[in-house]
Amino acid sequence: MSFTTDTSFVREGDMYHSEIRPGWDIMGNANGGYLMAMAARAMADASRPHPISVSAHFLSPGKPGPVSISPTIVKQGRNFSTVRASMVGPEKPIIELLGSFGELASADNVVLVDAEPPDLPAPHECVARERHSSGAAPPFIDKLDIRLHPEDALFYENRPSGRPLMRGWIKMVDDEPIDAFGLLLVADVFPPTIFNADLPRAWVPTLEMTSHVRGLPEPGWLRCQFSTRFVTGGFLEEDGVVWDASGKLVVQSRQLALMPRT
Repeated sequence: MSFTTDTSFVREGDMYHSEIRPGWDIMGNANGGYLMAMAARAMADASRPHPISVSAHFLSPGKPGPVSISPTIVKQGRNFSTVRASMVGPEKPIIELLGSFGELASADNVVLVDAEPPDLPAPHECVARERHSSGAAPPFIDKLDIRLHPEDALFYENRPSGRPLMRGWIKMVDDEPIDAFGLLLVADVFPPTIFNADLPRAWVPTLEMTSHVRGLPEPGWLRCQFSTRFVTGGFLEEDGVVWDASGKLVVQSRQLALMPRT
């Protein structure tokens, strides 16, 4: 099935019913960006068409199966709607979200960007993120074509670069267009930056994640960079910047995560 289908919902009054599909998980727990995209589709349907800023607090793992999403309009402004939502599974709450929704196509076209896309080799010269014999790679790599900068892919060979940095290209394997909701997924599917530091390589649980959608991407490869500057107090941050094929900034993200758990 497509990403759009796998994040779809059925509306019954003010409640939205969806299903966490298998294959979007990490060790059986659904990817956080995938969960945010599912919830954001319902939040947009209840308000305005595009997520502008979405913050999620992760309460418990999302297992494959049915979920309910209950968007509530906090404020309906002239150009933006503020929406709160809960995603609840059969047994417990999964995530709590707060977001601003609007119409990206009508955004002001004044541009001042003091940054450039990361300098990357062509996609065919980068390293494909493939499933390894250990089976450690998450299942969603079968749905996404991720190509890492050769310097940042050394952790595959147990030779981390020493810099908590991940750069590369991404698109859907079947060339399904990546929409505003797909950008929420893209912001959370690269290998954790900490895998390139001299630290334990294991599951990195996310406490909170915020993504700012800055524009609708043009078709083609997305160019991505994720970095970490501070590892302290048992936490780390991961900052992401994603550019489309035309060189336009399309999404920024920051997540607060716990140090890797073995």
